[in-house]
Amino acid sequence: MVTPLVASAILNPINSTLIAVALVPIGQSFGAGPGRTAWLISALYLATAVGQPVVGLLVDRFGARQVLLTGAAVVMAAGFAGMFPISIEWLIGVRVVLGVGTCAGFPAAMAALRHHAEATGQGVPAKVLAVLSISSQTIMVIGPTLGGVLIALFGWPAIFAVNLPLAAVSLVLAWRWVPKDRRTARAEPAPVDLAGIALFSLLLLALLFYVMDPGVGDLWLVGAVLALGAAFTAVELRARTPFLDLRMLAAHPAILRTYLRQALSFLVIYAIMFGYVQWLETSRGLGESAAGAMLLPMSVVAVAAAAASGRTTGVRLRLVLTAVALTVGSALLLLVDRGTWIVALAGLAAVFGLAQGLTSVTNQTTLYREAPAEQMGTASGLFRSAQYLGAIVASTLIARCFGAHASSAGLHQLGWALLVVSLVLVAVTVFDRSLRTPPPRADTDSGAHDGPRDA
Repeated sequence: MVTPLVASAILNPINSTLIAVALVPIGQSFGAGPGRTAWLISALYLATAVGQPVVGLLVDRFGARQVLLTGAAVVMAAGFAGMFPISIEWLIGVRVVLGVGTCAGFPAAMAALRHHAEATGQGVPAKVLAVLSISSQTIMVIGPTLGGVLIALFGWPAIFAVNLPLAAVSLVLAWRWVPKDRRTARAEPAPVDLAGIALFSLLLLALLFYVMDPGVGDLWLVGAVLALGAAFTAVELRARTPFLDLRMLAAHPAILRTYLRQALSFLVIYAIMFGYVQWLETSRGLGESAAGAMLLPMSVVAVAAAAASGRTTGVRLRLVLTAVALTVGSALLLLVDRGTWIVALAGLAAVFGLAQGLTSVTNQTTLYREAPAEQMGTASGLFRSAQYLGAIVASTLIARCFGAHASSAGLHQLGWALLVVSLVLVAVTVFDRSLRTPPPRADTDSGAHDGPRDA
């Protein structure tokens, strides 16, 4: 069953990374500058951040298998549409559809694993969670290289067309090997909270648009966030089957702290992945391929750390180590300049890779235990939304620190900002009492329970 879950879960990271090498040729085809082509990146992140919890709700209501099949079909349709170079706006729309379609993989995988573990009494599948994380990390490594090969052979539309075979394989594997969604003959899915979904989507979009380009002239978006938040809370507290169970989240703040750790961790990680590379190319004078190669130590260490994290014990230690690694790496950024030894620059990237590999698997493991089985899809969707919110904040931070030129002074400003974020992450992790609780044994963790369990 793991194979189709991995095949579905990698569709999102591969579409996140393929586009990196296609922005320039797409811009040249349509006469679009970086300001317009940047929306090809933001469109997928926005759609994914909003769509993950919505698709997660559909997983909880209708089952993982049905959502996986539907998501694969949507990705295939988007891949076909992207092969036609109509306009830059058309491609931005295609990226939105890709974001929605690829949302299915992660929440469906988490929900399917949870139900399978409870049905078989196997407990927390820590090694399987590690496989999901490692596969995503590996795809992030090879994505730009694969994109470059596809563009060289077939042109930039190939980065959209590649979704046809990938999604087709995902669909066939899910159809054959993911267990059918179990329902009794008379059972009907609970009604979908459409009002809650609509308000949540508008709330998150308003928040993300402000975070992407904060300014005094956009303070009306803050007012909109507050108003939409109040309306969303009122609707959810009255709904019979709410989109987000706010009472459950309030009763179990450990889940919210897991979301916060994921957002803070990936804010720093994404800032390094995109900001550090820009500095290497602009100020350090490395070519595109050489700058990309400088991230290989980060990727290799991340994959190795994720592989070593496939255990249910030692969760708190790994999370503390993640926060410390991010803090040390951010502090080291303050010592970097154009004359820094190239080996030291690669070693700095590896420090962040350690945090990247540890945080992905460990936070997934804590979420797996904390979220109720019947809400695992929605909880996992929000987990990914927190990650992409961190990515969007990172892009804004990079723009603020670098301005028009990725200078060493701008890198130092970025380092100070990331140092503050990392110290907040240290505090959130060290003072989280729920992480001190020993994990439940596999033979007691497999059954259904009334509420989430803290890791």
